[in-house]
Amino acid sequence: MLKKDLRKKYKELRQAFSEEELEDKSLAIANRLLQLGTTAEGVEIWEQTYFHLFLTIEEQREVDTEFVLQILAGKDKEIVVAKSNFETLEMTHYLLTDNTKFQKNEYNIYEPVDGIEVPTSKIDVVFVPLLAYDTKGNRVGYGKGFYDTFLSKCKEDVIKIGLSFFEPEDLIEDVSATDIRLDYCITPLTLYSFR
Repeated sequence: MLKKDLRKKYKELRQAFSEEELEDKSLAIANRLLQLGTTAEGVEIWEQTYFHLFLTIEEQREVDTEFVLQILAGKDKEIVVAKSNFETLEMTHYLLTDNTKFQKNEYNIYEPVDGIEVPTSKIDVVFVPLLAYDTKGNRVGYGKGFYDTFLSKCKEDVIKIGLSFFEPEDLIEDVSATDIRLDYCITPLTLYSFR
């Protein structure tokens, strides 16, 4: 399928979930995350330090990352959150601390107001929002390219983990050269590896 068709399909599927289903599936994804261990290159994921986490856009019916946040905090990880610039289509990354203040932007995304900036070169693991993905690890986001731009600036061995309520599509037909593939995708039922 084409990206535009996948966006429409998965937005509609997510809208059909009840609040209880969203919460149950998000919790199941967080529990499955705990099964992640060592990558094919021998990197132990839970030994990494800087974890970049997207904050849920409730109106888009995204995976509730509050459960993932609790896991990362419980493991004493440095949690990094982003602020988006819709003019440059780039993100600035901030360390999440007890003093971090948030506000919703015009797209209903919670963002840090300011804080301690973290360079992309320090980030070890990125949890990537998505609408759909395929069996090769290609993903479909909302189409602005924020995450492809961000991931292209990360270190080469950054671990990219998608979170999805759904199983993969066989093939995204219109993948472009600038699209960056996932290393893993976690669903309520399965942990997929694309490495």
